[in-house]
Amino acid sequence: MSSQNPGRPAVALVDPVSSSLEPGLYLVATPIGNLRDITLRALDTLALADFIVCEDTRITRKLLAQFQINTPVRSYNDHNAARKRPSIVAALDAEKRVALVSDAGSPLVSDPGYKLVREAIAAGHRVEAVPGPTAVIAALQVSGLPTNQFRFAGFLAARGSKRREQLSGLSQEMATLVFYETGPRLAASLTDMVAILGDRSAAVTRELTKLHEEVVRGKLGDLIHRFQAPPKGEIVVLVAGTSEPVADADAIDAMIHKGLQTGESTRSIADAVAAETGARRRDVYQRTLALAQAGVSQDELTETSKESCGPGCRPKQPRHRSAF
Repeated sequence: MSSQNPGRPAVALVDPVSSSLEPGLYLVATPIGNLRDITLRALDTLALADFIVCEDTRITRKLLAQFQINTPVRSYNDHNAARKRPSIVAALDAEKRVALVSDAGSPLVSDPGYKLVREAIAAGHRVEAVPGPTAVIAALQVSGLPTNQFRFAGFLAARGSKRREQLSGLSQEMATLVFYETGPRLAASLTDMVAILGDRSAAVTRELTKLHEEVVRGKLGDLIHRFQAPPKGEIVVLVAGTSEPVADADAIDAMIHKGLQTGESTRSIADAVAAETGARRRDVYQRTLALAQAGVSQDELTETSKESCGPGCRPKQPRHRSAF
């Protein structure tokens, strides 16, 4: 939360005497690094609220102190949200003005708050966004990847098998993919991205708007080597969407058969075929298992039903065929 302009003291520009704030829940974006990115409306809202709910009261108090704001703060995070939510909704019932912030950036974007917003809406209370900084948009802007469509997927799973499953589900997405990631897991995630998505164009952004801001662009394979040592700071990973149509089922079967003939494992075959074709890895893996268990040869794939099919007819395929 440090400013890049330490020589220029932050001064509160809000005038609470001449400003007003209606009762309700206000979702206030805060800086992701540079304190001077805060908006005037955010300062007004934070100063005029009856109290502020936040992830970490220590971080939010430091921010408020920079702008001479003394509004009371209450914690609201993944550990206590269920317990704290009723009292916040009760305050809204009593026509209080409540501001919700995250530690940095826009609330609810991979941060607590969705259930609170849902309950406030259900109770008929005003819910307003006070927009401002968000790492997703900042990273997208500097990535050099297409910005007309993007898919924000938050944090990938920490466990490798689950992470690969998630990536497989995104493999056919044509929009730019945006992920949050931690330094210790970055190299593993990039490795899985290459295996599942292929060696696409990508970017890794780190510590955006802060003193040590870094943007590294290139192919996923190159980024793996660049980030073998876990980097520090807040990280956003962006990957180009697929631009290739998914191969048809016959082509996928032929690729699977070739892998089986060379003795590759079913998992390795599924990884390679999914990466090359853009097909969902789960579908490719299930099809690989079916062909391996059936022991179907390449000749059988095309000749099995010629007698019953007739000349020029498209031969039937083995059972358990997956749809790609």
